[in-house]
Amino acid sequence: MSEDEIRFLPYEEAAQLVGAIQEEEDIDQQDHRIFTVYSKEDKELCWFDYEDVLNDVKPGRGEDAKEMVTDYILHRIPDWVLDL
Repeated sequence: MSEDEIRFLPYEEAAQLVGAIQEEEDIDQQDHRIFTVYSKEDKELCWFDYEDVLNDVKPGRGEDAKEMVTDYILHRIPDWVLDL
């Protein structure tokens, strides 16, 4: 495995660590949305590009859509968040 390869936390570990996933305005880029991931202690862990996630998930609408996005993100929490 290369040094640049991202490793992800197991889903169960990510689910225990993550307290919230919030859709937010990107403060660095106008008219850009992101999903910010927070720990249960309300510490910012990482973020995901809103458009990239929606393009990958194609969630539709309603509660199922929210669950699909959450599931997608929880499967992709990088292991380096444990070092924060």
